[in-house]
Amino acid sequence: MKETTPVTDGWRLRLPESGSVPATVPGCVHTDLMAAGLIPDPFLDRNEKDVAWVGRADWTYETVLPARAPGHERTDLVFDGLDTVAEIRLGGTVLGTTRNMHRSYRFDITGAEPESTPLTVAFTSAYTEAEQVRAQLGERPNAYPEPFQYIRKMACSFGWDWGPTLVTAGVWKPVRIEQWSTARLAAVTPLVTVDGATGRVEARVRVERAASGAGRELTVRLRLGALTAEAVLAPGTDEAAPVLTVPDAPLWWPRGYGEQPLHDCEVTLLAGPEELDSWQRRIGFRTVALDTSADERGSAFTLVVNGTPIFARGVNWIPDDVLPTRLDAARYRRRLEQAAAAGVDLVRVWGGGLYESDDFYDACDELGLLVWQDFPFACAAYPEEQPLRSEVEAEARENVARLAPHPSLALWNGNNENLWGFRDWDWERELAGDSWGEGYYLGLLPRIVAETDPTRPYWAGSPWSGSWDHHPNDPRHGTAHSWDVWNRDDYTAYRASVPRFVAEFGWQAPPAYATLRRALADDPLTPDGPGMLHHQKAGDGNGKLARGLSHHFPPPADFDTWHYLTQVNQARAIATGVEHWRAHWPTCAGTVVWQLNDCWPVTSWAAIDGDEREKPLYHELRRLYADRLATLQPRAGGLVAALVNQGGKEWSGTAVLRRLAVDGAVLAEARLPFTAAARGVADLAVPEELRPPESGCKELLTLEADGLRGYWFPVRDKDFDYPAPVFELSLSGPGGSAGDAVEVTVTARTLLRDLLLQADRLAPGAAADRGLTTLLPGESAVFTVTGWPRPDEQAARAALFTVNAAVLAGRGPQPEGA
Repeated sequence: MKETTPVTDGWRLRLPESGSVPATVPGCVHTDLMAAGLIPDPFLDRNEKDVAWVGRADWTYETVLPARAPGHERTDLVFDGLDTVAEIRLGGTVLGTTRNMHRSYRFDITGAEPESTPLTVAFTSAYTEAEQVRAQLGERPNAYPEPFQYIRKMACSFGWDWGPTLVTAGVWKPVRIEQWSTARLAAVTPLVTVDGATGRVEARVRVERAASGAGRELTVRLRLGALTAEAVLAPGTDEAAPVLTVPDAPLWWPRGYGEQPLHDCEVTLLAGPEELDSWQRRIGFRTVALDTSADERGSAFTLVVNGTPIFARGVNWIPDDVLPTRLDAARYRRRLEQAAAAGVDLVRVWGGGLYESDDFYDACDELGLLVWQDFPFACAAYPEEQPLRSEVEAEARENVARLAPHPSLALWNGNNENLWGFRDWDWERELAGDSWGEGYYLGLLPRIVAETDPTRPYWAGSPWSGSWDHHPNDPRHGTAHSWDVWNRDDYTAYRASVPRFVAEFGWQAPPAYATLRRALADDPLTPDGPGMLHHQKAGDGNGKLARGLSHHFPPPADFDTWHYLTQVNQARAIATGVEHWRAHWPTCAGTVVWQLNDCWPVTSWAAIDGDEREKPLYHELRRLYADRLATLQPRAGGLVAALVNQGGKEWSGTAVLRRLAVDGAVLAEARLPFTAAARGVADLAVPEELRPPESGCKELLTLEADGLRGYWFPVRDKDFDYPAPVFELSLSGPGGSAGDAVEVTVTARTLLRDLLLQADRLAPGAAADRGLTTLLPGESAVFTVTGWPRPDEQAARAALFTVNAAVLAGRGPQPEGA
């Protein structure tokens, strides 16, 4: 049987000048240098600039091979991942060179000294490699002034409009010695399908034979529970595909649609009765298809799972740490559990990052989160010549096969914004006939998916309209990205169109207050302080935040008000888009918010900041992505009450519409029966007498249905006649650091719009269970706070914010009696 020995101990990192420091494998240069106290934390203040030299330097990792058992015919040294350009030496022998972060590498070291042989991995700076390839192949345009498209490495290592420039190097995945005889399993790709109630598993297996196995008959056994199937490999053959038929196979469903049963699948390689090698993964039975049919509105883009069309409630995923070797199964689990708790059912792994760890996809399998996986191409023209083309093909074949067992993986996508960039970003003229990646997205990658894993759909890019017959970002066809709104317009412009599928849209806000206080030394904190500006990577990001606020609010009175209102604006912007697009299902079949997470502490579009704190947007997503949503929507004929039902059962009831004065007095009321079909939407026209006047500053409209509520304010906040906020507050519960909760009850005596308890202002480790909450006079809300060691009513009052107070403060001193 194959034996495996980890190569994890005794590693050292040789420094550029002299000497060395202990190294952790898996790991990277930055984390090793920080552990040795040689560089500061690049996430703090402007330290990123002080450590930029690290990415320009060459580095060498050294260890000695551990002892291993004798008696095996072959010995291989296996690297699951090297970042990125490396020469591997064993003693005085060069085993090989690498130039791709997204691949694994295997070297035959049979015959090497059994132990204590020096092993060195010498890394050349990714900049050096990328600049050499650029000089060889010629300039290609991209969205950022870094050469990331000339090397197969995580693109956002080179910086992005939400991330730092920290160009890593290192042995970033595990290393091991594998010893085997006769033959081994070189690749296993399980193709899982289901027809009616019958499941089918075809295990496509490729073996590698040692000399003694060349003339032997081998057997591949596929096992799923009590079911087995076998296939025989005749001497000289190295591929087989045993097939299992599974009657009454329980279906794997996305969360909210059913259960997620997973089954242990095992493939064993045998020579006679002797077991040579084995492979184990979990699989799930489900079908997934992409409906792109044409209709009177254009052409659809709808994921269909087990025959059921899905409105995708999605989020975009970037690497959760720009130093990805710090990610582990527990952190993936925390982040993805947060996504699931917010009602998310689809996670798009964005193309400037990684093929993530199996820990990521395992968690998605268990949580019922569909995965849309980009191939790693983003925002650039990518050369198709060597040395890149062969690397792209190798990485794609390896990763399509590696991820095939995961039922959560629903879609392969060729790239992020490159087809759009070619058409709209003046690339076509600049390229003048040079290759730019089209051959990857429309040729090589779909062919690899079809050959390696035909059980899943492929789409050429995001955005993409399905062919060059339409503009790549035509909202009537395929996938669309909506960025003009953030860049140029007020967020109400989201209502101007109904794309078939919104794969990216977002609005910025700063991270939580405690995150800023940990990461920045700015004193006092200001929106344009040196640390704040360094942790704002978007072009004119603060200007766009300010313009976004100016549409709705008077100028913020101070930093705390600015911080609160930008977070309010972020949550409202996303709510405006999601409510509008969900109300137009099935024309629109999904929204994928940019973005779920951050890779460091930064002002960005994320719902969860770089210190893992949930922003108000996160809590708003829980409302927006719930199975049922009640929303008031402006349409050409007037206001509509939309009852959106993504549940599997019909939703019937009575919608209550109330036109209210600002003091809570009911001016008019209507009770309208409704029925929203399962996975359907019911629209109710709002009677004219219920609509507040469009110029009214003292009235609002509410919609209530089965405990859900929607609001309609007819004018902008800065024009609305908000009362000074008056409320009562009480605390109950012991608090403490052991997780004991404190309930903070707020009872409104006036209208309180977008009441927010910023729990991290109470204690850095404190968190509240709800975000923005609007209360009418007489209503109460309970904020449950954990991680608050010393509960204090005065501190709670200081941590409470409302739009009322922000607007009144922004107006400045008011005349007597105003």
